Amino acid sequence: MGLVGQNDKKGLRGSLCRRAGIHGGLAVLVAALAAAALASGCARPSAQVSPAPGQQRLQAPPARSLDSYADRLRTSYAQRTAAARRWGLEQVPLTPPPPPATKPKVTARPGFEVEHQGDWDLPPVFTTVPTKDKVVFLTIDDGAEKDPAFLRMMSDLKIPYTAFLTNYLIEGDYDYFRRMQASGVTLNNHTLRHLYLPGLSYEEQRREICDMQGIMRKKFGKRPRMFRPPYGNYNQDTLRAAKSCGIEYVPIWNEEVHVDHWEFREDDQRLRPGDIVLTHFRGPGEWNGTMIDDMRQFLDHVTAKGFAVARLEDYL
Repeated sequence: MGLVGQNDKKGLRGSLCRRAGIHGGLAVLVAALAAAALASGCARPSAQVSPAPGQQRLQAPPARSLDSYADRLRTSYAQRTAAARRWGLEQVPLTPPPPPATKPKVTARPGFEVEHQGDWDLPPVFTTVPTKDKVVFLTIDDGAEKDPAFLRMMSDLKIPYTAFLTNYLIEGDYDYFRRMQASGVTLNNHTLRHLYLPGLSYEEQRREICDMQGIMRKKFGKRPRMFRPPYGNYNQDTLRAAKSCGIEYVPIWNEEVHVDHWEFREDDQRLRPGDIVLTHFRGPGEWNGTMIDDMRQFLDHVTAKGFAVARLEDYL
């Protein structure tokens, strides 16, 4: 198994849609409901059509409900547009689809398995979640930079992300990450000290992972299901140790975004549905910009490519 390296890291329908200020699939939905309401209101009493066996007669919503729905859509889009403008984005980020009712089966990426991966039921290492949804997943590592503006931006824009935390970098300000967690972000394990795990014994690796599980439980109330090895490097002992600590998944990444550029694992350098994207908690001290700049780089690119940002945990 090759080790994986991480850089340091018209008519009624047209009228309704214009009034709502919506387009595409949502316009079709509103138009269909409006057509149903119109048909129900204009049908002659003698022209009753019985429903097919086992079906219930369609009850069209009153026009007032359609107006209310359209108003909510318009308000939501206006709020997202204002937030995008406020944070200097080129486009309004796309809204992800609802979470899948049936979760995809996640397995180890070919070539990323270790010996006994299957028969020992070791946590899978993967870079992409199998889905046809045009979504990507944002993950952020370590916890070195603690920028309050970043928390405001992501909450304002309602962009989901998943954090992988290293204790020696967060122990001075656990409250920052509690605020992050309170906004709906899942906090996960990135070890105690961010060491190169394959250079350690099994027991040493287990301490790095399991002890961090204990700290996560004590400080944030929950033992994570996910773990990311530092630098993306691991061996069989890493996955054995992770499993013994209650870890179910070991997501790494297919792309990495920086303030001023992207790095791609695949040669064609393009996003794929379900790709996991990595970035870091970094600021001007180490990067030529802030986490806000980093998020603009990320969001402008994925939106331009027609992708929405979804919540990784919703697919696992």
